[in-house]
Amino acid sequence: MRDPYEILGVSKSASEAEIKKAFRTLAKKYHPDKHSGDAAAQKKFQEISGAYDIVGDKDKRVKFDAGEIDASGNPRGFDPGAQGFRGGPGGGGHEYHFSWGDQDAQQQGGFSAEDLFSDLLGGLGGRGGRQQPRQGQDFSVTMTVGFDEAASGGSRRVMLPNGEQLDVKIPIGLRDGQQIRLKGRGGAGRRGGPAGDVLIQVSVAPHPFYTRDGNDLRMDLPITLQEAVLGGKVPVPTLTGTVSLSIPANSNTGGTLRLKGKGIPAHGGEQAGDLYVKLAVSLPDKADDDLRIFAEGWNLSYDPRSKLK
Repeated sequence: MRDPYEILGVSKSASEAEIKKAFRTLAKKYHPDKHSGDAAAQKKFQEISGAYDIVGDKDKRVKFDAGEIDASGNPRGFDPGAQGFRGGPGGGGHEYHFSWGDQDAQQQGGFSAEDLFSDLLGGLGGRGGRQQPRQGQDFSVTMTVGFDEAASGGSRRVMLPNGEQLDVKIPIGLRDGQQIRLKGRGGAGRRGGPAGDVLIQVSVAPHPFYTRDGNDLRMDLPITLQEAVLGGKVPVPTLTGTVSLSIPANSNTGGTLRLKGKGIPAHGGEQAGDLYVKLAVSLPDKADDDLRIFAEGWNLSYDPRSKLK
């Protein structure tokens, strides 16, 4: 085996903390969890473990630096073949078994790296080194829904990162920017761990004339000059269909009327919102001769700008 200091990338004068840090960094980089089926990475991981077995152990490091043992932990001049010796990285009578198929690692002897492996990629468990169950991957998805669909609820099909299609229930009253979590519908767990979740970030498309204020809705309603002066009934669109709204005589632009319960439907223990209709007197887009003649003969008896004086 190569010089353990060289393998870990530290100098011979490195402190224990520096050696430990170098080992943790390299072990995390080449750990089998990240390189399943990669024989080169597995060999590198064994080499790193063997190097740390020498210089990470105070007694062995002193003996190695003094030339009493070699990079494999054997006494200088020792012939393992003649002694029937069998050992893995680190030698010295230690035996390491690496089972890369299920990513378990076992070790016998005095050296223990369990404390170092415990936080690598979810950690290795207690004596015997069996890794703990790990939750599967969470899938993040973005979805845009229509204003009416978000208000009244519905269903939408989404494509997950793994190619699976999933029907998602749109709850009543869904808000822009809200997240839907589907527990256990993400990636499969590992070693008996639970499946991950699906996290759906929702954007609600704007409506052509409604705006949302909590569970209430607001809209501007154009009315004619005649309807403003004389009053009357006018149709108003709502989430559940068109209703007839009574406009009081002598109404003005800016006046607001309420349609109770015509906002966001009741949901989750919350009461239905209301629809607030703001009146806006609207003249024809094109010139109207009758309206012009009426206006010319109208003797104004009020000053609409009196409040500005």
